[in-house]
Amino acid sequence: MGIVNVTPDSFSDGGDHPDARSAIEHGRLLVRQGADVVDVGGESSRPGAAPVSEAEELARVVPVVAALAAEVRVSIDTAKPAVARAAVEAGATLINDITASLHPVAAEAGVGWVAMHMQGTPRTMQDEPRYHDVVAEVVEHLVARAEAARADGVAEVLIDPGIGFGKTPAHNWALLAAVPRLVANGWPVAVGTSRKAFLGRVLAGPDAEPTPVGDRLEGSVATAGQAAMDGAALVRVHDVAATVGALRAAAA
Repeated sequence: MGIVNVTPDSFSDGGDHPDARSAIEHGRLLVRQGADVVDVGGESSRPGAAPVSEAEELARVVPVVAALAAEVRVSIDTAKPAVARAAVEAGATLINDITASLHPVAAEAGVGWVAMHMQGTPRTMQDEPRYHDVVAEVVEHLVARAEAARADGVAEVLIDPGIGFGKTPAHNWALLAAVPRLVANGWPVAVGTSRKAFLGRVLAGPDAEPTPVGDRLEGSVATAGQAAMDGAALVRVHDVAATVGALRAAAA
């Protein structure tokens, strides 16, 4: 899954594709590089991000979804029911849902749904996240959401542990190590680690400042590759070409 953020403030590529034309061109590049799905988002979910209006998000994403849907499978990364519905009408066939609450929309529209775990909201999620047992709590939550969606008629359901969404670095590493446990529940697993802050810390070493966002390729590819080897069905990445190459080499 390649990422196209039509936003000014996403943590990695905010402002890189500020209009529909630029975003569409980038989506087409990701397809050429080997993306099976292009994930279009119009509202940043980085830690501390402020929400945007429904009208603004619609204006950002609908033209991009409509243009790309004729060329590749498109998912819509949104927390708003109206945006999800409009994106589906424009051609999206997957709802990538950080709130794990939009399965009624997916059921109504007859499309797939990715249920992600998040503690809190993007604005508050990194304010001292706490768990008794992060793996057990995330697994329990996601399986419950997936079962509810299936009961409501959603045929395609994926679960995502929400790396970096209300988690400390230790929580993130524990969840990555637990991908086989997630997979064992029988639901396809999606994993998104690309360029996230916990990678910057480990890449820099114990006594250095975290590696900048744009210099986290090795960690992004390594963790995506490990997740895939552990059974993840989908990896969400910024660097499609490098990830596809690494996965091909690992598979060979």
